[in-house]
Amino acid sequence: MTGGATGTAGPAGEPAGLPPLAELRWWDLDDVLALERELFPEDAWTPGMFWSELAHARGPRRTRHYVLARDPDGTLAGYAGLAAAGDAGDVQTIAVAPRRQGRGLGARLLAELLRAAEEDFGCREVFLEVRVDNDRARRLYERFGFAPLGVRRGYYQPGGHDALVMRRGGPAGDDTRGEH
Repeated sequence: MTGGATGTAGPAGEPAGLPPLAELRWWDLDDVLALERELFPEDAWTPGMFWSELAHARGPRRTRHYVLARDPDGTLAGYAGLAAAGDAGDVQTIAVAPRRQGRGLGARLLAELLRAAEEDFGCREVFLEVRVDNDRARRLYERFGFAPLGVRRGYYQPGGHDALVMRRGGPAGDDTRGEH
């Protein structure tokens, strides 16, 4: 995982003051679920959904990668997860506490997921879905080279919100990865 000590300049020009990343484990789920409900009240993941994801995040045949960041006082600052299958990855979730939004943590979490997709799982392309009305997240993904593919109508339930499907990378000659 990328990172540096809190308060120091991070790798590749990351802003100073970002908390270090760590593997998300089952004992973190109470804090993760609380932030999940705060950020996504209409379509928060259930405990069972997180347990299912974490069940695939360890061991030699793992297909998931989940990380989190905590502030120095132990408060959860954010978390993110990736699923991999074959040569494709899918960003499952990225969540950043409101007090940390707009300060580089989302970019750091995304960079770690992309690193894992390429280095740990050998993914040639990575997909994600983002609510069409989440302009901040869309700009972040575009900075990292994601390009729109289409819209999934009513994807986020129960609110029925549409999702924009985005992709980074792809077959040779169709690489949408960009500089970040």
